[in-house]
Amino acid sequence: MQPRSPVGDRVAIEASLAGFQRVPIVRPGLRAASVAVCVVVRHHVPSLLITRRAATLRHHPGQWALPGGSRDPGESVEDTARRELREETGVTVPAGDVLGVLDDYATRSGYLITPVVVWAGPVRTMKVRASEVAQLHVVPLADLDRPAQLLAIPESERPVLRLPLLTGFVYAPTAAVIYQFCQLARHGATVRVSRYDQPVFAWT
Repeated sequence: MQPRSPVGDRVAIEASLAGFQRVPIVRPGLRAASVAVCVVVRHHVPSLLITRRAATLRHHPGQWALPGGSRDPGESVEDTARRELREETGVTVPAGDVLGVLDDYATRSGYLITPVVVWAGPVRTMKVRASEVAQLHVVPLADLDRPAQLLAIPESERPVLRLPLLTGFVYAPTAAVIYQFCQLARHGATVRVSRYDQPVFAWT
């Protein structure tokens, strides 16, 4: 089978998202945030931008994450994701390259995360904000498209979701967003992930 062109990859992902019925969460007590599920093309391979948060951050230092943060007053979910992507990685994505929005995820630490899928394509220049991002990785979708690993923990009745990433693991909520996206974009399958919990170290 011949690999698709970057344009073909974008069309396929956009078509999958067009038929997706997202599930919002209404929890007024949570702080609204967006993350960017940013698809870049490296060596003709569709990949995601994944960061390792700076060790000096107050919340979730050193953890794997997608570029994102709290929503400013008056911002849309899409605008927040694009702004945070630009601020953290130097990657600018115009509004027309927003492909869709995935399910909301409520975190244990009080955030309501809305994942926004954006297409950056072949990106040549990236520049991290060192105060927020310790590392920036470009990970092929094929490497992220793994079966979900569900862990039982005594602190919760819900299973914790994790995925292999490089030499370790990424956990929900980031793993939940990646898993839902890969199932949709690569297989056309709709899976719901808000029921999966986070490890205890991510609760604060």
